[in-house]
Amino acid sequence: MIGVFDSGLGGLTVLKALHERFPQHAFVYFGDHAHVPYGNRPSDNIVDLTRIAVETLFKQHCPLVLLGCNTATAVAARRLQQVWLPGSGWTAHNVLGIVAPTVEAATQTPWAVSTPQYPQKYNSDTIAVFGTTRTITSGVFPEEIRKRCPRVEVVQQICADLAGAIEDEAPETALDQLVKAGVEGLLAQTGGRPPHRAILGCTHFPLVEHLFRRHLPPFTRILSQPEIVADSLEDYLARRPHYAESAPGTPNLQLLTTGDPVEITKRAGVFWPGVPDFAHALACRP
Repeated sequence: MIGVFDSGLGGLTVLKALHERFPQHAFVYFGDHAHVPYGNRPSDNIVDLTRIAVETLFKQHCPLVLLGCNTATAVAARRLQQVWLPGSGWTAHNVLGIVAPTVEAATQTPWAVSTPQYPQKYNSDTIAVFGTTRTITSGVFPEEIRKRCPRVEVVQQICADLAGAIEDEAPETALDQLVKAGVEGLLAQTGGRPPHRAILGCTHFPLVEHLFRRHLPPFTRILSQPEIVADSLEDYLARRPHYAESAPGTPNLQLLTTGDPVEITKRAGVFWPGVPDFAHALACRP
C-alpha cells in the first residue's frame, strides 16, 4: 500500500495519475487540511508537520509515502530521508518526493547522478520553473538542476495567486490572465527568449496546463508533475515491488483529512471530479 501526502488538495492531481496508472495497487491519501497552507509556515514547522503526516501514513500500513506537495518536498524531504528516517524505527519504510523525478525529467539525468555527465554537462538550454512563492524561494529546482546541468539557465517565476484561484474555481478568463501574467513575467527575465522546457512546479497547475500551452511557444516542452511522478514510480516499483504489497481485502483507494471531510470532499471535486469521499483522521502525534 502506498501513501500520498499533501497539506491540501493539489496532491490529488498526482494521486489521480497514480490511481489510473496502477489500478491494481492500493493508495491512501492524507491531506493535512487542518494546517493548510504550509507555505507561510517556518521551515521547522513544515518539517514537523510533514514528519507527523508521514508517520500517520506509516501507521496506516503504507511502507512507502510519496510527498505529493512541492513545498513539503522542497523543505522537508531531505531532512526526513537523511536525518529522521534512519533513527525513527521505520527503517523498512521510505519517503519519496516529487522534486527528484521532475529534475530527472528536466535534465534527463538520474537523481543518483548528482555531478555533471556527458552530454548533459554541455546543455545550455533555458528551463523555466513556475511555482508558488515558497517553492520558488526555496531554490530547490535551480540547485538540483545545476548540479547536473551547470550550463543550463534556470529562470523561476512566482505565480502567487494562481493556485488559490484554481482552488476557488475562478472563471477560465481569470485563470488565463494569471497564467499569461506569469509567462510574461518569465519572458521579462529572459529578454523575451522562450524557455526550452517549462516545469509546472505546483500540483495545482496541471489543471491549467492548457493555458500555459496557449501562452508558451509550441517548441517549449511543458513538464507536468503527475505524469512524471507516475513514470518515476513505475520504475521505482519495478525494482522494489514489495512497497506496493497490500493485505487481502484492502480498499484500493482511501482518502483521509484532518479537516472537515464533507467540505474537503466538495472542494476536492475541482481536482478530481467524482472523487471518493474523504474520511476524518487525526494525525498521529509523537
